[in-house]
Amino acid sequence: MNFKGMTKLFFVLVILVCSWWLAIVKPTKLGLDLKGGVYVVLQAKPEEGMELDDEAMNRLIEVLDRRINGLGVAESVVQRAGIDRVIIELPGITNSDDAVKMIGKTALLEFKIMNGDGSLGETLLTGGALKKAEVSYDNLGRPQIQFEMNIEGAKEFARITRENIGKRLAITLDGEVQTAPSINSEIPSGNGVITGSYTPDEAKKTATLLNAGALPVKAEIIETRIVGASLGDESIAQSKVAGMVAVGLIAIFMLFMYRLPGFVADLALLSFGLVMFAMLNFIDATLTLPGIAGMILSAGMAVDANVIIFERIKDELKLGNTINGAIKLGFSKGIASIIDSNVTTLLTALVLFMFGTGTVKGFAVTLTIGTVASMLTAVFITKVLLTTTVDLFKIKRTEFFGVKRG
Repeated sequence: MNFKGMTKLFFVLVILVCSWWLAIVKPTKLGLDLKGGVYVVLQAKPEEGMELDDEAMNRLIEVLDRRINGLGVAESVVQRAGIDRVIIELPGITNSDDAVKMIGKTALLEFKIMNGDGSLGETLLTGGALKKAEVSYDNLGRPQIQFEMNIEGAKEFARITRENIGKRLAITLDGEVQTAPSINSEIPSGNGVITGSYTPDEAKKTATLLNAGALPVKAEIIETRIVGASLGDESIAQSKVAGMVAVGLIAIFMLFMYRLPGFVADLALLSFGLVMFAMLNFIDATLTLPGIAGMILSAGMAVDANVIIFERIKDELKLGNTINGAIKLGFSKGIASIIDSNVTTLLTALVLFMFGTGTVKGFAVTLTIGTVASMLTAVFITKVLLTTTVDLFKIKRTEFFGVKRG
């Protein structure tokens, strides 16, 4: 084997080792249909005289997404459905009641002057001026919510405290007074705390809601569905069986039809699985049941590319070319057809991703990654493994390629 061949083989080994690490060491994220969790549908309800346009819906989705990220549901899906609905999927959530309450809560923060009789004046500042809120603890270890205003909010907060020294500033959350400290001096920094009878968990959730902001339009939960983990386990088990049967049949077919190249293609197919999972984990993609279908389809496409190339190799061998020459010509002549078919698949996947909903998008993502992985394994890894095998074992007989010469 020459230096160029050794370099390519080393590169293939690096790809496989890195793929193994990403595919095996790092667990793959599972979607709602495989892991179980909560499925929620919300319907936007605009106030009278308010138009429910794309901007309002996009803002609604943005706020909901920030809230859910604050809950620590990293694999969540928040997407628009139709004109006025939002679908939320929360994989792995066990306490569905708390999650649903957090989704629909308003968390409207207001600053008002408290009168001597306990009544409240008009709203002077809202949570829209908030830069961030986080949990802190007072001297006695009690949880409280520390907040910081943005630049404009800090200026307004300074003006309010400057003009109302000696009065009490009520901080309300969803209309309920949380705290009402006396204003002893101007507070120019725009920083403050909200105290109350909070548990650490309540303080964290309240801070999350404040950071996310209030919903731009009223949204009502019209459907809540709990997806059991047992259904996901059954789906995974069935998918594994289907995948093993498919790979087994493909392996037998390739060995029967193409002999040595078929054996190499089977090895490359295993490499395809590693590369596929590695790419999914690298981009933090969430695997769903339609995604598994996309993987199996991609595996078929990888073998299809090998079939095109191997048939070209057999044709070259029948014309009298040497084995190394036939391999080189087979790959060079087959690459154009492979690229054409894969590009059309990628365009289809792009359309599905742009216009599809959650599960369809998952299928499109997996199909795209699978298409790229199949091209890498079929065109590059298979060629390197095949040429390396021929050179190492000094194979000269065309019968190893399913071709008999007279």
